[in-house]
Amino acid sequence: MFLWDFIQTQVLKMQWLNDLTGNLVQRAGVNIQEKAGASLHFFLYDTVKIMLLLGFLIFAISYIQSYFPPERSRKILGRFTGMKANLMAALLGTVTPFCSCSSIPLFIGFSSAGLPIGVTFSFLISSPMVDLGSLVLLMTVFGAKIAVIYVIIGLVLAMAGGMLIEKLKMEDQIESYIKAAGRIDIEAPELTRKDRLVYSWDQTYSTGKKVFPYVLAGVGIGAFIHNWMPEAVIEKVLGGSNPFSVILSTAVGVPMYADIFGTLPIAEALFGKGAQLGAVLAFMMAVTTLSLPSIIMLRKAVKPKLLAIFVGICTLGIIIIGYLFNVLQPYMV
Repeated sequence: MFLWDFIQTQVLKMQWLNDLTGNLVQRAGVNIQEKAGASLHFFLYDTVKIMLLLGFLIFAISYIQSYFPPERSRKILGRFTGMKANLMAALLGTVTPFCSCSSIPLFIGFSSAGLPIGVTFSFLISSPMVDLGSLVLLMTVFGAKIAVIYVIIGLVLAMAGGMLIEKLKMEDQIESYIKAAGRIDIEAPELTRKDRLVYSWDQTYSTGKKVFPYVLAGVGIGAFIHNWMPEAVIEKVLGGSNPFSVILSTAVGVPMYADIFGTLPIAEALFGKGAQLGAVLAFMMAVTTLSLPSIIMLRKAVKPKLLAIFVGICTLGIIIIGYLFNVLQPYMV
């Protein structure tokens, strides 16, 4: 028990970093008990914490991902049928890109290769929502129990969404140019350990550079919410007194574009101010799964009818999951 508490507090939440940044800010003559000082402390601590975790997670996941190039992934998925295929596609999504816009090119490749439409959509839903990075980062804010349940429910949503689209027989809603592309069987070269390490470092650097502005924006918003926004306002809008809090947070999250690294500081601040757990998680899922830029990109690959069904399934699933977490919150927090 002591070991797990140490991991949760000092490794995942990095309490040592919180103490260190607090001491440095105070030595610089800033009072962290006041709002401005507390905001600066929150901003520095959360930015450094997220970027440290980001670097470690991207490197580790990229190393794992180097064993699953697109052609090998396609072959793995092609071995399964029915629910098992949807499960494998959802699980594969956990070791692939961190945002929906990065997942869509892989989705297009899988569709061109002739994989069943339901399988490709299970992957598309899972990839931005329940990657391994989200599991670790959610642990830093909400604890292991909530993080694990979130990932399990996210996988269930990915499987169910893909299976429903499969049942609706929507193959004719894939754009014709993707079907005409056909399958190209090019076996990826076998990588050495050095190749994998170089690939992992390149992915860490390029991804970190890409998401850094979103981390800064997310931490800045989180610092404002955490130290300046009245708790009564958050509780009124996203707390238990508002039965529409989950729907509202989902609607707010859809137009935004970020990944979990940018949304987590906002979610952390909202939760700390009294927002319901389900509303916070629904906001995160909406941002990472249904961001407006990813919807625009997906429209290039699928026709409006299928796009509308995909958005509808994900939105309804996110809202249901949000209300489920609200019900379970007293037993998990």
